[in-house]
Amino acid sequence: MDELKTLESLGFTLPSPAYIAGAIIFSIIGYAAYRYGKKAGMAAVKWIGVALMLYPYAISETWQLYVVGGALCAGLYIYRK
Repeated sequence: MDELKTLESLGFTLPSPAYIAGAIIFSIIGYAAYRYGKKAGMAAVKWIGVALMLYPYAISETWQLYVVGGALCAGLYIYRK
């Protein structure tokens, strides 16, 4: 427990369970979109899938994770045809 308190005093915090769940869900959706886009030859869907898999590494706030993930999923919905 002392190590956790030391890290918290340095500014490092653990992500919330909601953040972890969102990151996992959006990464799974991204993987499925990547596979579908690659198989169907749809470059836009493939790259949106890559973005869904990687963007949680760049965002630290939970609300931002869900907003960006929702926007990328909306992009998948638009480019699905």
